[in-house]
Amino acid sequence: MNGETNLAILLNQMTPELNEGEYVFCQVSNSISFDTADAICQFREKEGLTAILPRQVADKLQLKYSFIASWITLTVHSSLEAVGLTAAFSNALAEAGISCNVIAAFYHDHIFVSTKDSQKAMQVLKALTEKH
Repeated sequence: MNGETNLAILLNQMTPELNEGEYVFCQVSNSISFDTADAICQFREKEGLTAILPRQVADKLQLKYSFIASWITLTVHSSLEAVGLTAAFSNALAEAGISCNVIAAFYHDHIFVSTKDSQKAMQVLKALTEKH
């Protein structure tokens, strides 16, 4: 199944879910080894490998980070070809003064917001769903 593409349905059924824990974005050098099963996500950039890890894993590995995030999953199965979902929720969060970092995976969109903004972000996302 390829997921939903209709924006109205996506917004109506996105059902944000706040995952437990704190997460950090770390630059990981080749000299550091870690269990990739611990990573929420890894992305290779020309400057190096970025890993999103649970904060306690990064602390154990003594990795540096500057942003401590909460992880929100939109539980609707969105298509990677859907148009407008990211714009809709990121604009709603921006209007509330909340920065977001977004990762689209095969089934769901995942939003990382500052831990201090997690409850407010959930309110904004739920209000966006209720509006549609």
